[in-house]
Amino acid sequence: QVQLVVSGGGSVQAGGSLRLSCTASGDAYNPYSYSMGWYRQAPGGEREGVACIERDGTTLYATSTHDRVTISKDNAKNTLYLQMNSLKPEDTAMYYCAASSRYRGTCPNRGRGLVDYWGQGTQVTVSS
Repeated sequence: QVQLVVSGGGSVQAGGSLRLSCTASGDAYNPYSYSMGWYRQAPGGEREGVACIERDGTTLYATSTHDRVTISKDNAKNTLYLQMNSLKPEDTAMYYCAASSRYRGTCPNRGRGLVDYWGQGTQVTVSS
């Protein structure tokens, strides 16, 4: 089993920044064995991929956010990050981290079906 614990959400004004963190633990977790990613779900909307980072550090971003977010990870700390800048009201959503044993299994163009583990959500609210 793998446990993912998310932190760092909150409320900011448009144009502000937030950094989300996701710390992984569990006997089954190895940072070199999982594709890691961030998803978000707005009220009434579908859960959509935001960004992913592969075992080798390769990243992929959703078109809607690619110029304002950066995904990174610290393998020594088993922690995944999402730095979000220039936030907009439409970024308001619950944000989730995810892990998949499949290559690019957490990437925005792969949907949610390949995710093996989900973290609990953290709310991000951006006011205008």
